[in-house]
Parts: sequence; structure tokens; C-alpha cells
Amino acid sequence: MSEYNPEPDEVDDEDLVPDDVLVSDDVPETPEPPHPVNWNLLTADELEDEWLALDRWVKWLRTTYGLPASVIPPFWHHHPELVWELSALHLHWLGAYDPEQNASAPVGWHRDFADARARLRDWVASSGTRLDRDRPTRQTVWPGEDPAEPIEDTVITDRASEFTEFVQAEVAQRRQAEEDFYAAIAGDEP
Repeated sequence: MSEYNPEPDEVDDEDLVPDDVLVSDDVPETPEPPHPVNWNLLTADELEDEWLALDRWVKWLRTTYGLPASVIPPFWHHHPELVWELSALHLHWLGAYDPEQNASAPVGWHRDFADARARLRDWVASSGTRLDRDRPTRQTVWPGEDPAEPIEDTVITDRASEFTEFVQAEVAQRRQAEEDFYAAIAGDEP
């Protein structure tokens, strides 16, 4: 039984690319390469996208590698030191596993992951966040600064719903900051 091999002039270029990856002008869409995320400069919409992407990846990371709460606690998102470390690790992972990357890149990621786990353990220990409760990371008060507010533990009962509320509040705060900024530019300061 012979296979049908169409002549070159019989093949339509669109047959070579699935419909769901075509964009305007029938150019295949390629994913954007990973780039550093500066959490301080994201728009409200970008912030929401980054929070959701990072949370999905952190869930994958902790379950794939069986990481304890002493490395990645449930309320990691409340601790900037953990957010920045996990975000950097996520971007490093995306780069290491990019199809265009060198085949040995994942080994480099795993080496750096070992270093990152040690830093994560240090920050989790110093922050005081645990599996079942969380508190803000203690801040050292320097001479001349106002005394720190008392730190209270928060009991963690439903991490998923708390994360959703946290992201919604962060996005709303960022959106308000954007609106205030544009109002100030337009001369309509609140």
C-alpha cells in the first residue's frame, strides 16, 4: 500500500499549522520568551496574570518535588522575599525548559533550585510562616523609626479562597494607583 505524498504545489501552508495557532495575516503565534518580572511595575492586568501563573507553577513545583511548608508555605504570597525568589525560580525554569534551549539547561536549573531551596528555608524560618498559620515577616526597627506594630498570627483555614481574595485586593489596589496616576497627569488630582 503506497502513501499519498502530495506534490509541493498541492500543499496549502495553512494545512501545516493548526487553526488555533494562527493569528492575523496567517502568521503562527509563537509564545513570548520569558522575561524578568518586576512586581513593582506591573499594571493591574499584568499583576493578576503573573499572580495566577506563579501560583499555578508553585503548586506544580511543591507537589512535583514534595516540598514541605518549611520550603514553600501556604501563604508564600504574603511574603515578598518568597514571592521574588519563587518568581525568579519560575522564570529560570521557563528558560531552562524552553524548546530552543540547550539540552543541559535543566541540569543548571536543578543546581540553582538546590541553592534556592536553602534560601527559601532561611526566609520561611525568619518570617515565621507555617503550614497552619501565618504572620507578617518581622521588620527590624532602626533608630528613629516608629515602633513596629504587634504581630499576630493568622490561622490558615482555606488557602485557595484566601489566595483569590488576596489577588483581587492586590489588583484592585494596583488599579486604583493607576487611576490616581492618570488623574494626576490629567490635572484631576483627587
